[in-house]
Amino acid sequence: MNINKHNSVSWMATHPVAANLVMFAFIIGGLLFLNTMKQEVFPDFVTDTISINTVYTGASPEEIERGIVLAIEDAISGLEGIDEISSSSQEGYATVLVDVMTDADINLLAQDIQREVDRITTFPEDAEEPKVNVVASKRKTVSIVIYGNTEEAVLHELAESFREQLLQADNITQIDLEGIRPLEISIEVSQDNLQRYHISIAEIAQRIRDASLELPGGSIKSSSGEILIRMQERKDTGQQFAQLPIITTPSGGIVLLGDIATITDGYEDTDYSANYNGSPAIMLQVYRVGDQTPIGISDTVKEQIELSKSTLPEGIQTEIRYDASVSYSQRVDLLLRNSAMGLILVFITLALFLELRLAFWVMTGIPIAFLGSFLILPTLGVSLNMISLFAFIIALGIVVDDAIIIGENVYHYRQEGYPALTAAVKGAQEMAVPVTFSILTNIATFMPLFFMPGQMGKIFFMIPTVVIVVFLLSLAESLFVLPQHLAHIGDEPKSGIFRWIHEKQQQFSHAFRHGVKHRYGSFLELTLNHRYLTVIIAFSILVATLSFALSGRMGMSMFPKTESDYARVSLTLPYGTPVKKTQAIVDHLVKSARTTTDKIERGDQLIRGIFAEVGKGGSHKAIIRCYLAPPEIRNKIMSTDGFSQRWRAETGELIGVESVIFESDSGGPGSGSGITIELTHRDIHVLEQASIKVAAALAAYPIAKDVTNGMSLGKQQLDFSLLPEGESLGLSPLSVARQVRNAFYGSEAL
Repeated sequence: MNINKHNSVSWMATHPVAANLVMFAFIIGGLLFLNTMKQEVFPDFVTDTISINTVYTGASPEEIERGIVLAIEDAISGLEGIDEISSSSQEGYATVLVDVMTDADINLLAQDIQREVDRITTFPEDAEEPKVNVVASKRKTVSIVIYGNTEEAVLHELAESFREQLLQADNITQIDLEGIRPLEISIEVSQDNLQRYHISIAEIAQRIRDASLELPGGSIKSSSGEILIRMQERKDTGQQFAQLPIITTPSGGIVLLGDIATITDGYEDTDYSANYNGSPAIMLQVYRVGDQTPIGISDTVKEQIELSKSTLPEGIQTEIRYDASVSYSQRVDLLLRNSAMGLILVFITLALFLELRLAFWVMTGIPIAFLGSFLILPTLGVSLNMISLFAFIIALGIVVDDAIIIGENVYHYRQEGYPALTAAVKGAQEMAVPVTFSILTNIATFMPLFFMPGQMGKIFFMIPTVVIVVFLLSLAESLFVLPQHLAHIGDEPKSGIFRWIHEKQQQFSHAFRHGVKHRYGSFLELTLNHRYLTVIIAFSILVATLSFALSGRMGMSMFPKTESDYARVSLTLPYGTPVKKTQAIVDHLVKSARTTTDKIERGDQLIRGIFAEVGKGGSHKAIIRCYLAPPEIRNKIMSTDGFSQRWRAETGELIGVESVIFESDSGGPGSGSGITIELTHRDIHVLEQASIKVAAALAAYPIAKDVTNGMSLGKQQLDFSLLPEGESLGLSPLSVARQVRNAFYGSEAL
């Protein structure tokens, strides 16, 4: 056979330098780009949601809805690109969420919303400025807990010091603190002093604002240069505020703030607290930013924890309670193990049925395609994360099919007596069209994932991207690199161990072909001779399979529930419940978790710590996380779901609780409520009754648990209005309301 060198397949087969250059470009280039490729646990993405958050401290949900939420909804409802507007009002806080249409520019729409909100002039005077943000995913990498029986200020200072220590590292740039109340300087003035000096809380607040500021005054140009002018009267501590003059007299008398007020450098007066294993605790959340890697962050945190142990006061401890790099490393290890197993299986199988050298070159198609993909994927916005690694695992089982088909066809022509080069070119050219259409068919099956809408589409676009790139590179390697390698496989080995292996392999191969021809061939002839019966049997199997799938016995879920490394309890009591009562129930839940552990064999190895947050979202709410041992230990003792069920049973019925939800899959895919029903009505009382009835109907099903109606009664409220006698004294509703607010809530000076 004459070789047509103008054909790309034959040209590459006859030019080994070109083929090897392509192969080494894929391998070496892929390895180089792999080291610079962005690594993260889950892909970062911007959601199709814009949030508008407003703080109005001390206001009831009804006030916030009338004064803030309705005004925002009316202002932005006419903007183009908005798909849906939803809002929630709770005591002191309003949230408006805007779902953006898929084809809209979310950043441009956020700017339009900001402009419309800024035009609103009817907001309550004491409400803070609304904050408009595009909701973006923010993935924590490591959670560190610092705990010990010490004062809140001491623990806070230790946490801040450790935070600064971590931020000194090159690969850590973002850390948030949780479990600590905001800092606040409180100034309390008694009614006696207010009356004695004929001054109000509002006047004191205004004088503090006037006296504590930092204001540039311009500049003075002189012959020696320009000199800036600035008023420097900023106050940062309670002691500095105590020296502020509040009252002055014409005779020169001065009354300082510290003379009439009790000033405390402390924390905001909230009901929030956090503890770990019964001791006050602060959680440090370390986030991955930019090109930082999960494994690099984790290693740095572990190194810094070891360095800090010698400097911590006695009784203060630090622990890592969450490490996303563990899951990431496990997924990478799974890919490497599966790749190694795939290479070995392909090599052994082809070595048995074809020959040793051909099996080797076909096997190399897997690493060549995978490494070559790292040259292209970064330009397509793909990083190394749990999703893209999963896509590589999917591609692993399919990517080598084209090389096997071409390699087997080349082997067939070798058996027919063709020279190695002729067999390689003829075998590759003959299979080029079928293999190409096979790859295109595989690509078509993954294409619909590109068109998934919403957040799921932004995550899953990586799967078809990775798979398609790997498939195309595998096709290129099979058509332009593999034939050249197969074209230079010589005749069968003359002597030695390879001669013996070749003979044994040929014996097995001939025996297998004999079996295929006489046994499978006879069965195939039987099915073809009874083709109508064959079709009926195949159709019956198809109908039976579809019937079982559509009968509801298989079930359906978007994501399988993935067991978490901790059991979580979300507790909600009636709105306005004193924090002491919430804390008492939290203590009971913690105690029941400890009791559950004691009743489990090897329970001391199962539980690692209990982190409880009380007052997050209000004095009536609490969250408890019971951290368990790693899966390799937990699987030998008890699963997270099993522990959650035992914990629920040990806790028993809780009196006076609106909802208590036990979760074993918190934070992972498939977590959260299985069903969420949204009800709408303009009358809140009708909506409340409907939600109660729907929740009761759902709770009647045996498989349903943790059913809540979504309604929460508000706090008791005392309404007051101005009498005619008050108006005759010259009082106004504004002045009285301001006096009452200042007396009970206070006035925020700065």
